[in-house]
Amino acid sequence: MASDGTEVPIALEGTDHTDEAGHEDHEDHDHDAEAEAGISGQNCHFHGTVEHCTGGSSSTTTCERVDRDYNIGLRIGLIFVILVTSGFAVFAPMLIERFSKMTLNSVVFTILKQFGTGIIISTAFVHLLTHAEMQFANECLGPLVYEGTTTAIAMAGVLLSFFVEYIGNRLVARRNACAVPAVDSEQFSETSPKGSTHSAPSPPDTSIAALGHAHSNGMHPDSHFSVAVMESGIVFHSILIGITLNVTPNSYFATLFIVILFHQMFEGLALGTRIAALKSSTSFLTKILMAGIFTLITPIGMAIGVGVLQHFNGNDPATIVSIGALDALSAGILLWVGLVEMLAHDWMWGDMAGAGLMKVFVGGFSLVAGLVLMSVLGKWA
Repeated sequence: MASDGTEVPIALEGTDHTDEAGHEDHEDHDHDAEAEAGISGQNCHFHGTVEHCTGGSSSTTTCERVDRDYNIGLRIGLIFVILVTSGFAVFAPMLIERFSKMTLNSVVFTILKQFGTGIIISTAFVHLLTHAEMQFANECLGPLVYEGTTTAIAMAGVLLSFFVEYIGNRLVARRNACAVPAVDSEQFSETSPKGSTHSAPSPPDTSIAALGHAHSNGMHPDSHFSVAVMESGIVFHSILIGITLNVTPNSYFATLFIVILFHQMFEGLALGTRIAALKSSTSFLTKILMAGIFTLITPIGMAIGVGVLQHFNGNDPATIVSIGALDALSAGILLWVGLVEMLAHDWMWGDMAGAGLMKVFVGGFSLVAGLVLMSVLGKWA
């Protein structure tokens, strides 16, 4: 009680401290709730082998391996689905060429060929080059000493493809030059009544085997080289796709599988059309072997993915560099093949150079359709 007779409230010892502590505990609880909400609020998805998370706290990013749920039985079973889809897509154009009467002017092959060109170009730009850049931008790799690493490796792929085709064409040209004197000239000439010799006119070859091999300079290079270079880029890409698919967690696996299923179908049609168009000097057995490699390579990658499932860490620096380098190299190879051997060759010197308006429209529409469809798939894979 105060001196004036009024009552004075007495605060018990520790009351203020308790209230303050309670207030602090409440604030801490709020912060914890916010942190948990930040973590739970993350929206993570996989683009290639790179995991992207939006929302939540950036401090949760880790470069260590994360244990995830994997339905191994489903992944093994779907290997055979990819096998059948890839085989059907790549062998279909070959079987059509082998057992049908379709010629160079066939609308079906014009559509398949130009659609395939769009697929290859989009794969190089939107899928491979983008994935390579994302790999080298991974925080777990750290800052790059040389920022142009991705495009430099892609440029090396372009140069490598050029050298392989240049050397191959030189060897083929030398072989053909040596073979000419041994051929009886009577097979190539007709004798006039006056004894003069004139070259026999040869009708234009409109068979599927001659599809897209005419150059403005009259050269007929062995296109087996260009198709082999094209397939090498696809093989590198496809084995990475297989591994990527089967190391993707269950939450995103179904979406990625559907995307890759269409991806393999489109890419198989593109490759199969080019294999079917190889010159008659390439045996049908060789064509089957080339198509068989594409059929098997993605399932092999998926099998590897299942094998490393319990040990794979997509954020390991060695893994990042390996996948990024192969993606960039494959991008360079397919850029050369798509832009030079397919697009420029067909439209500047090949069968589309002097085609009629309707064929140009159909081919152009198919080309753009291939570009657009494969680019849309790049949203998820």
